[in-house]
Amino acid sequence: MCGIVGYVGPRAATPLLIEGLKRLEYRGYDSAGVAVMNGKGVETRKAAGKISRLESALSSAPVHGTLGIAHTRWATHGPPTERNAHPHVDEHHQVAVVHNGIIENAPALRTLLEKTGHTFSSETDTEVLVHLIESAYDGNLEDAVIEALHLVDGTYGIAVMHGKEPNKIVAARKGSPLLVGLGDGEYFVASDVSAILAHTRDVVYLEDGEMAVVTRDGYRICDLNARPVDRQVSRIDWDLDQIERGGFAHFMLKEIFEQPQTLENTMRGRLILEEGFTKLGGLNLTKEELLAIDSVVITACGTSWHSALIGEMMIEELCRIPVEVEYASEYRYKNPIVTPNTLVIVISQSGETADTLAAMREAKRRGARTLGLVNVVGSTIAREDDGGIYLHAGPEIGVASTKAFTSQVVALALFTLKLARLRNLSVEQGRRIAQALAELPAQVQSIIERADEIEALAEQFKSAHNFLYLGRGYNFPTALEGALKLKEISYIHAEGYPAAEMKHGPIALIDDLMPVVVVAPHDAVFDKVTSNIQEVKARKGRVIAITTREEPALKGQLDYEFRIPETVDMLTPILASIPLQLLAYYIAVKRGCNVDQPRNLAKSVTVE
Repeated sequence: MCGIVGYVGPRAATPLLIEGLKRLEYRGYDSAGVAVMNGKGVETRKAAGKISRLESALSSAPVHGTLGIAHTRWATHGPPTERNAHPHVDEHHQVAVVHNGIIENAPALRTLLEKTGHTFSSETDTEVLVHLIESAYDGNLEDAVIEALHLVDGTYGIAVMHGKEPNKIVAARKGSPLLVGLGDGEYFVASDVSAILAHTRDVVYLEDGEMAVVTRDGYRICDLNARPVDRQVSRIDWDLDQIERGGFAHFMLKEIFEQPQTLENTMRGRLILEEGFTKLGGLNLTKEELLAIDSVVITACGTSWHSALIGEMMIEELCRIPVEVEYASEYRYKNPIVTPNTLVIVISQSGETADTLAAMREAKRRGARTLGLVNVVGSTIAREDDGGIYLHAGPEIGVASTKAFTSQVVALALFTLKLARLRNLSVEQGRRIAQALAELPAQVQSIIERADEIEALAEQFKSAHNFLYLGRGYNFPTALEGALKLKEISYIHAEGYPAAEMKHGPIALIDDLMPVVVVAPHDAVFDKVTSNIQEVKARKGRVIAITTREEPALKGQLDYEFRIPETVDMLTPILASIPLQLLAYYIAVKRGCNVDQPRNLAKSVTVE
């Protein structure tokens, strides 16, 4: 969601801040701004819209200095205007604040501040922080920040400067990620390591309730009672070229094409083919603890929720343990039932999704064991869960998740195989699943090599206004995911349904203009899906089928067909999702959409 960058050091701050903001564009935003110390106080430049508009403002009116903060905003309180863009400053242009999160008691605090003479210039909740810090300031910025934060309810990741302390940035977090980057004689503050990776790999992650005081001479961490905190330095293990497009037109296409490698990375060192078993050292669960699990809850949002649905079917089928899948945004509001033998699996690509993090904390508070499936090493969920499985898919920049989704499904399959073999799955069955997993990267590669077929298909349907996606069994979630990808990036209305549910309402929509994508591999429910296809064709719907082999029963029933390799039923969603990702991508491109930065969306949703 919103992005924060800060810099303290010997170099000109503005170019570094703009560079950092550009690397955060993938997170989603609608305005941007910078604040720099210019020797006379704080000077700001802001613009609604893309960073290019901010660059134009800086070109006509540059700001100079070696200390500054910057922000990309995703609007919550107030529309995306220059007035509401961050950084926000006080009336005297001394205090500057950038903020990710939501201050829930902002209206009450604003009323109180206005009664004491403060004048507000924006509609944002963030400006309340500016005036609180201004009121509390008495020569020491960190003390003023602490005093202000004790008055607010909500979430925040903030970076603050004061014109009277031209060598200092104060940063603090509660519920919104923030880190300090340690360079060579220079220091950075950022909400995402990608913003500063060009300059350092050494970072210190702040925990909730902590503050960093960063100066030209170093940094220190303390809590919000000013007590010192020791925090370990982490080393980032991925390279800058992993967050570059590498010759691809878009990050999304690059990440689709990376999936043979990312699936291999997720499985590397974890598959034991001869034993039909998996090695997952990060679970932090003994064999006895795994066998004691009597129920599983999987909680996630968006695409991760779709992978959770697939995981539910895997675990229930192979392990015979009841599984519930919950929207993370609803989980903590429903008074959930867990026991010490309940395993709560939380899935989040970023490891920072606010609702998923809150759901995990609620589960822990109630006594459940938690397991995190995340892609970002050092993320908050990864630090706070009881155990986990890193996806090792590498940074995912495209807002529409592709490689993280397939890696999530593989990680769930690895966990399921381990648990099932401990319980009741035979060696022979385990070997079959393990071998199918090992074959996935090559099978995905064979699909990607036929991307031109999907591009040609996209040309036929780029002007459609609606799409229907159908699937059954393991591929009902695949249909949901395919529909989500299309509407996320092409803005075409699309819905996914269990194929049999079509008769309970959606069938009324089908006519000769309605494209219907049917995920129909030769699996346990293939015959049922065949009947559903015939129902669509009887109403002149245009059928696009994802199948695995020629089928006489479908002769004359399909308008378009794309065949994927065969695999075990539980892994078909991985292969079936690849052509659906490509279809969404090519349709969006042909419609002239901004694939990597779709409107109104953010890569990591760090507010509730």
